[in-house]
Amino acid sequence: MRSRRVWVLSTLVLTVLTSACTAGGPGSGVGPPTSLSSASVVATESIVPQDTSAEPSDVQLAPFSYTVAAVTVERLGASYRPGCPVAPDALRLLGLSYVGFDGAAAKGELVVAADLMQDIVAVFAELYRQRFPIRSMVTVEAFGADDDASMAVDNTSAFNCRPITGGAGWSQHSYGVAIDLNPRENPYVSGQTVLPPEGRDHLDRANPAPGMILAGDPVTTAFAAHGFAWGGYWTDPVDYQHFEA
Repeated sequence: MRSRRVWVLSTLVLTVLTSACTAGGPGSGVGPPTSLSSASVVATESIVPQDTSAEPSDVQLAPFSYTVAAVTVERLGASYRPGCPVAPDALRLLGLSYVGFDGAAAKGELVVAADLMQDIVAVFAELYRQRFPIRSMVTVEAFGADDDASMAVDNTSAFNCRPITGGAGWSQHSYGVAIDLNPRENPYVSGQTVLPPEGRDHLDRANPAPGMILAGDPVTTAFAAHGFAWGGYWTDPVDYQHFEA
């Protein structure tokens, strides 16, 4: 049985970037606001499991937490350029707790569509509860926005303004509505093409390994509950790492 949680709002810092702002508080909702057109918001929230006996592991971890911040062209670096289908003010930078392959808690970052941030936070809170291991979670400008370089180190990422793999149209990553999770354990497969090439070691999906995503597992279930489709259900290509809203 899934454990219940108490969402405890620990801090909310609102920094006004313009002198023309409306009066009043940030709203009555517990979650962070989804519109940051005139302000930069950083929210930190903890999710504390009530029933620890229901946790997948006896190892105690700090409560899951996340932060939300506005992004700028400068922060997006090479992952954004003029002509991209979304503007930076439609995106948010999430800081998210995750569990590494060593079983220890870590903190990573994803840039995602502002409208999806609460769903993505909820998904990663569930992955954290399940102790699903994630290798790395660094925004792609750290790799010069090179998707191959990001995948080569098994990096989990979201926004990257780029064409669809093997095509000319915009990838769903260009809108901040797609996430690639553990690409080495969950490669993109089209004919004889495997991306990243290191993913060839994980083509046998009947031989599960840590970090692998499988049909009907807690990872696909968590994403599906928040409206995300899994590329592992596709036929050609099959994109085991890919979730999109």
